[in-house]
Amino acid sequence: MEQLSDFFLDSYRDASTFNIILEAVVFIFGIFSVYYSKKENLLVYPTGLIATVITVYLLYKAEYYGDMMMNFYYSVMSVYGWINWARKKDGEPVVPITRTNTKEKLVGFALFLLTMIVTYLVYRAFDYEIKMVNYIDIFTSGVFFTAMWYMAIKKLENWTLWIFADIITVPLYAYRGLGMLSLQYIIFTILAIQGYLVWKRNLGSHVNL
Repeated sequence: MEQLSDFFLDSYRDASTFNIILEAVVFIFGIFSVYYSKKENLLVYPTGLIATVITVYLLYKAEYYGDMMMNFYYSVMSVYGWINWARKKDGEPVVPITRTNTKEKLVGFALFLLTMIVTYLVYRAFDYEIKMVNYIDIFTSGVFFTAMWYMAIKKLENWTLWIFADIITVPLYAYRGLGMLSLQYIIFTILAIQGYLVWKRNLGSHVNL
């Protein structure tokens, strides 16, 4: 039990109270954001923005530039998704839940490749020594970026990508000694599986809130 406690708390022993509070806010609002996304609730975006903006700052301070870029993109895409999800006609949301078509799959793959290239260049720009863990970070950044875009346009496949990347991210953060973030991504994975099932049942329409 003590070892488990050390795993989750060790990285915070030397952290400032300010940073601990910020990470707690990110943890809570990040989970709320995924929960609201599962419900197709517009609150996914304001709660997500709070989490991602704070996370950009924390990751910049920690020099995890790939993750930082990912969360910066989340912040920008959240604004787009917020506007897109908020569009209504006769009081009903305009954008239904659908599957990706061939064009959207190709755009998603292009976005995945572009994101990895940009993330790699960010590491190089900061003259950062790129290790194996950073290459994994670069790969997951590409997956997460694409998932975020698919979510903004309400495509079912966004959940498949979230699940895949979340599963990879759990041991990645555990390896870095970031126990609380690792726990957060375990919760994200569970919520993403639930989200996939809920959205699949509501293809072509909207989640009954």
